[in-house]
Amino acid sequence: MSDAARPAPAADEPATARAATLLRSDPERVAAALRLRPTEAGNPALDRITELAARLLGARSAQVSLIDDVLLVAGAAGDAAPTVGDEIPVEESFCGLAAAARAPLVIPDAAADDRVRDLTWVTGGQIGAYLGAPVAAPDGSTVGTLCVFDPQPHAWTDADAGLLAQLAASVATELELAALVVEYDRVRVSWRLAVDAGGVGAFDWDLRTGELVWDERLMAMFGYAPAEFDSTMGAFHARVHPGDLPRVSEALQASIESRREFEAEYRVVLPGGDTRWVQARGRTVTDADGTPVRFVGAAYDTTDLRSEDVRVSRVLEAMPAGFYSLDRDWRFTYVNAEAERLLWHSRDELLGELFWDAFPAAVNSVFEEQYRAAVRTGRPTAFDAYYPPPLDGWFELRAWPSPEGLSVYFVEVTERRQVQARAERSAQRLALLAQVSAELAGSLDAQAATAHLPRLVAPALSDWCIVSLVDDEGRPRDVGHWHADPALRPLVARYAAARLDAMPATAPVGRALVSGEPVHAPLREVLGLLPPGEARDTLTVLDPESGVALPLRARGRTLGVLTLFFRRGWTPRQEDLATAQDVADRAGLALDNARLYRQQQQLAEGLQRSLLTEPPEPDHAEVAVRYLPAAEAARVGGDWYDAFLQPCGATVLVIGDVVGHDTAAAAAMGQLRGLLRGIATYSDAAPAEVLRGLDASMAVLGTDVLATAAVARLEQSDDERARGVTRLRWANAGHLPPLVLQPDGSVAELASWQGDLLLGVDADAVRKESVVTLDRGATVLLYTDGLVERRDSDLDAGVLRLRQTLTELASLPLEQLLDEVLERLVDGRPEDDVAVVAVRLHPQSRPRPPEAGPNRVPGVVPDDPATP
Repeated sequence: MSDAARPAPAADEPATARAATLLRSDPERVAAALRLRPTEAGNPALDRITELAARLLGARSAQVSLIDDVLLVAGAAGDAAPTVGDEIPVEESFCGLAAAARAPLVIPDAAADDRVRDLTWVTGGQIGAYLGAPVAAPDGSTVGTLCVFDPQPHAWTDADAGLLAQLAASVATELELAALVVEYDRVRVSWRLAVDAGGVGAFDWDLRTGELVWDERLMAMFGYAPAEFDSTMGAFHARVHPGDLPRVSEALQASIESRREFEAEYRVVLPGGDTRWVQARGRTVTDADGTPVRFVGAAYDTTDLRSEDVRVSRVLEAMPAGFYSLDRDWRFTYVNAEAERLLWHSRDELLGELFWDAFPAAVNSVFEEQYRAAVRTGRPTAFDAYYPPPLDGWFELRAWPSPEGLSVYFVEVTERRQVQARAERSAQRLALLAQVSAELAGSLDAQAATAHLPRLVAPALSDWCIVSLVDDEGRPRDVGHWHADPALRPLVARYAAARLDAMPATAPVGRALVSGEPVHAPLREVLGLLPPGEARDTLTVLDPESGVALPLRARGRTLGVLTLFFRRGWTPRQEDLATAQDVADRAGLALDNARLYRQQQQLAEGLQRSLLTEPPEPDHAEVAVRYLPAAEAARVGGDWYDAFLQPCGATVLVIGDVVGHDTAAAAAMGQLRGLLRGIATYSDAAPAEVLRGLDASMAVLGTDVLATAAVARLEQSDDERARGVTRLRWANAGHLPPLVLQPDGSVAELASWQGDLLLGVDADAVRKESVVTLDRGATVLLYTDGLVERRDSDLDAGVLRLRQTLTELASLPLEQLLDEVLERLVDGRPEDDVAVVAVRLHPQSRPRPPEAGPNRVPGVVPDDPATP
């Protein structure tokens, strides 16, 4: 039906509904699609094409659809594709749009496309991107589509659409071939049934009398009524087509004279002018002397079969795929036009020729193996194979046996194989880069990870490989090597150990380091630069054809060289060299990042430690401190500790944490620490007054930070000194409470502790104090949350771990105790900064030192110095 004759769809209908109306309005198109509709579900060839389409185009799913009044899924691949054999309304499909447009349909983002965004495939999340190509029958009518789709948006290219259109042509060929096979089998079955039902006529010719006897079926076949047939050869000659009569008569006479079988197919012209085809077979009967006396045989009408063969031949000639048939002696009996082109032989050259003679390279190859297996087993076969020059190409073949021999359908897939090979190589290169990135990112030692790179590069990109790094003194040294052949790895190790000492600065490695550019060099050039010795001798035995030195670059620096070596006959592809340089650059960047990491870590830790001082050494106690920076580089923070003596001789311990992890937090920490120390050492103030004064100073100075802090002071009157006890007085601004480890190993429960507001919240907040009495040998521990806090557990669980650890380690000296606590709780690599200050009272009182001032003895303060 012409486009003008088709009814116009309503303008307000959805696009998919308009497409469905347009497709149903063409009866010739619908009839063509119905003719190609498979009689049973499943066609392995279509499934292979959909799998190939999905793989080549990087899609999750692919589908072949036949569209008559409904959409039939004829082939599918992928987890989101519908089941083969499913029928879907055309109005609910993307494929109807592609078929109606008779052109590729490109939808990179289905949710944003007005034509399809309301379809359940889109709203349900099955299709986010779609690419479809129409499938056309030999008469040009669109009978379906081949499509690929993804649940996520996908940017399809023109090359993608072109490739899918090529595959759609293969789908059309497969559908037409399947329909022909079904039709051919149907006609052949009908013909055999006709023969079995009595459609064969018999004849008997007496060569001595000339009498010709036909049965009624044969008379009817030649258009004679029984009364009209005169039982002579003249009656036979009268009906045979004049164009065939000489050939048939000659064959008949030759058969009689040679006593061989007679077989001929010829036309019969009936009285009404109609022409029928007849196939006849016969043999000569002789007497005792060997003289021919009779000729007997049978004939049957082959008109229907002949007409079907003509139609099949016409379709085969129009197919865009090669087709040929072989008889049981492996001789060509049919070759279509496309096969002539693909095989570089005309049909006149091939018909009657032995296949193995025409294509000698097929002998003892996969062609012979598969063809003979198909004939032997009676089962079809499908395979891909390469035929050498002059054809020099890859072919996809399907061969199926028949009583007459073997039929072969084939297409050239050289370009497809090349595209697939390029895609696979690209995927391998991307996988290699991903693995390299994972190795470099997953290791804390960038140099060790870089030394492992040759094991990834060889044999993927080269035959063998050596990686060299520049040390802190600017000299290159080989840190890793690998050979694809295990037997040659010891030789590579020997060469790597000797080569840099023997190489001059003009060698490829030196030039790559100086220039920062790749340096290619053949073996003879490198051998010419090496002096006689171990390096030259070993390289001669390894015998690479060439090599390339690739600089490890990052931020304008060259940190090493990755040297690839290629065996003889291996010419590296440009894309492989580009990938190798990418590997080298990623390694260079990882090394430079590690260098910057170390610098930042050293800077952060140095800044932090510069703000912290060594503890004092009071007469009545031992003070120990620890600071451990976070494992992450540049996480300089606001954790601090302090320990000092007030003018009254009391020992003051401070622990604090400014909110934040940056240089601003560290600067604020230094400012607060200095303010607190100044307030405490000038005023002899008690802990609560020190914190109140610090809060007031922060408000006056406009220090816009928040911080926690705990201040503790060891106090002792003369009476307490005589009794061997000490008071611990402390105030807390939102910080974790101190822990007291008793001499017996128990950890004191500080039930009276109550924390006040953080510093920087309210300068007028009332600060409270807590007091506990300590025995000789008791240990007080102040710490920041980095010691107890974990991502995988809460703070209370961390404090409980700390209490248990202190109990287990109570007998250790104070310095060793702190080291063991850090090792057990943070394993030397804390997630956050850790500051710890601890004081242990001496187990026995020491002689009283000289007075530090009027009524001031070190470690002794008035009974209630905190009272204003």
